[in-house]
Amino acid sequence: MKELRTALGALALTATTALADSPVVLNAVGTWSSLTNFQKHEEPFFNERLATASDGRIVGKIQSQSGLGLKGFEIMRLVKNGVFDFAFGLPGYVAAENAIFEGADLSTLTQDIDTQREVSDAYFKTLETAFEDIYNAKLLMLYPFPSQTLWCNGEVNGIADLEGKKIRVYSTTLGDFVEGVGGTSVTVAFSEVIPALEKGVVDCAITGTMSAYTANWNQVATHAYTLRVGWGLAFGAMNLDKWNSLSDDQRALLQTEIAKLTDAMWGETATEDEIAISCITGGACDVGEPGSMTLVEPSEEDLALRDKIATEVVLARWAERCGAECAANWNETVGPILGLTANAN
Repeated sequence: MKELRTALGALALTATTALADSPVVLNAVGTWSSLTNFQKHEEPFFNERLATASDGRIVGKIQSQSGLGLKGFEIMRLVKNGVFDFAFGLPGYVAAENAIFEGADLSTLTQDIDTQREVSDAYFKTLETAFEDIYNAKLLMLYPFPSQTLWCNGEVNGIADLEGKKIRVYSTTLGDFVEGVGGTSVTVAFSEVIPALEKGVVDCAITGTMSAYTANWNQVATHAYTLRVGWGLAFGAMNLDKWNSLSDDQRALLQTEIAKLTDAMWGETATEDEIAISCITGGACDVGEPGSMTLVEPSEEDLALRDKIATEVVLARWAERCGAECAANWNETVGPILGLTANAN
């Protein structure tokens, strides 16, 4: 059925958009096909919007990483090697190459989406340079997934209950938070979280609010603990050789359209937390079937402990990993926004 929809979509596109004789073709890989960002933004942008906006001179083709059986960690290596022209992904998945990629979404440091966008904008140039140097890629956008919170298969009433638990993470900085609360961090691919929760490989898992709902984590997890531990900041980046092969007009068009896409994704993400949490805990839900998870909101004591862990564990460990020069750059770009200083001893 999905293949049929894709074929029909392609027919509709060619019927409404006159393709150029030799259009530029951009082969892209997106995030997860079950999630809002791919369904409502990444896929339509590449499969429809680019051809329409360019009068058929640029044609996009995108597949999700989940559809391709990729786990995220290898995506930018494939872009570097020219297997894909463009990729959407999470900096947390590429941070194994260099801790600098974590700097715009360090666990628990940023607690509202407007501040997160300020942080992302301030750190963009740093990431742009890192993508070029390490992956031969042009960074074109940063955008968020919803709040990253904790979903547990078992009773959790506060941050103290995380001690001793095995908790799924997908980045080192989230692992720092988990270890800061006395838990054990376990790296599990997004597609493998449900069986991991079922089998007790992990007791809890971290992901975004809407991501947990649309991926049906409520089928196995019992408690939704809405302590915000990150934003799941994501990127869009293009192979630099492909970027340089485009004309000035083509690059300008791409940047204009990607700026519109970026604004739309930030705008929608800002609305998703409330909707997703209501849906997954049995409240009002206009986007699907409600779940029945127990909602657990953090107490004032939880928030105070979270802030202590943020500075004494998360930021301190990251500064050590990234080094003095990296920490100094963070202090000049992100630090003033959050009122924090990273110290690499």
